[in-house]
Amino acid sequence: MILTGERIKRAITTGEILISPFTKEQLNPNSYNLRLDPTLLVYTEVDLDAKDDNRYKEVTIPEKGLVLEPGELYLGSTYEYTETHSYIPKIDGRSSMGRLGVFVHITAGFGDVGFRGHWTLEIACIKPVRIYPMMEICQISYHMILGPITQRYDGRYQNNDGVQPSRLHLPDPPTSQEQ
Repeated sequence: MILTGERIKRAITTGEILISPFTKEQLNPNSYNLRLDPTLLVYTEVDLDAKDDNRYKEVTIPEKGLVLEPGELYLGSTYEYTETHSYIPKIDGRSSMGRLGVFVHITAGFGDVGFRGHWTLEIACIKPVRIYPMMEICQISYHMILGPITQRYDGRYQNNDGVQPSRLHLPDPPTSQEQ
């Protein structure tokens, strides 16, 4: 089951969910719109290697916008910081972005219980399209969990601040049971 906007708002007041900053204007019937942080990362390697720390450059989206080019992968970040203690968070692109041919979150839309941080977005487009800093680019929804929560997320991207490149090449952090 998915939480309604009113239930998301109540979960924020009880501390089960944290969205910071939170504004009621971004709350939808069953999701919350998240904004695009002005910083993007763009890989500079022609061929990416899953077992390597690939090089990238940082790009700041100017107020007048930035035109995304097809065939390029842009890593962005949500401006909002989120924490989820009792639900499964899920990030999806907004339908308005999809109608412009923009893929906002290519894969791994589901988060884990216990995730804390800014969401990294994998952004690509079909046609050139101009994007702007702080635009509402994606939405987060929350799904109820059946069964006891026996493990919380404590992975490579926990507590991230801003956009993160792939960390697949790094060893898995120890789980709370291993520490």
